[in-house]
Amino acid sequence: MQQSLPYQLSPKARPQHRTIQLSRHAWQWFALPLSLIAILLLWETIVVVGGYQAFILPSPSLVASRFIDALGQGFAPNSLLSHSRATLTAALSGFGIALAISLVLGYILAKVPLLERVFAPILAATQAVPIVALAPLIILWVGADLRSKILVAALVTFFPILSSTIVALRGVPKELREMAQISGANSWQTLIAIEAPLALPVFFGGFKAGLALATTGAVVGEFVAGREGLGALINIARGLFDTPLMFVALLMLAISTLLLYLVATLLERLLIRWEPTN
Repeated sequence: MQQSLPYQLSPKARPQHRTIQLSRHAWQWFALPLSLIAILLLWETIVVVGGYQAFILPSPSLVASRFIDALGQGFAPNSLLSHSRATLTAALSGFGIALAISLVLGYILAKVPLLERVFAPILAATQAVPIVALAPLIILWVGADLRSKILVAALVTFFPILSSTIVALRGVPKELREMAQISGANSWQTLIAIEAPLALPVFFGGFKAGLALATTGAVVGEFVAGREGLGALINIARGLFDTPLMFVALLMLAISTLLLYLVATLLERLLIRWEPTN
């Protein structure tokens, strides 16, 4: 006769255990909104108590009002949405270029360790130079147009995706590759059936980081030299001492980056239908 272990939950205790788990999940959903509300209340209190002028520190209510008014302008010239569209165009274009190059180069470096030992220190050294310092040179060489913003966004995005690609492919068990070769699979079939599915969990770490950094690169290019985009809008607001407009541009940048990150997370869940084990 099988005896129940002393640490096992009794049938009466299991519903209570589920209730505790549900309450924890509910708290996780409400933690972020409650934190944001607390920060906004603290911000409003600091402005009211300190008596700060709007050009020094605008209140969240004033920023929200300006944000709603800016959205109401639609895609009119020099509107918030038109500047956001310019930034997203540069960011996504640069991200696409960096993704294509990183996938090809990452696969080659992962397959040929000698090449990785030669090029990895060079690629790592390039990351020590701030993109803010490179942006003026890129704009000088390429021109102060959309191409320079795309190139800056691609440079910022390139290294995280490349690193995650190499690590992801290197993490695929060698035994599975050998089994695929024994079964008669060529390199392309092995990549599609074995390497790519197993590398996706690690690869998406760099994918999401690169997608979030793409908007940063685009804004840096616009900030240095640009007439369109959220970076240019920040420059315009700074010249007019319109601090609420600067906060509106920063808020739109944060929302755009968050939306891109959520899209990448959704894509990850759609493509990865299994949980990696340690």
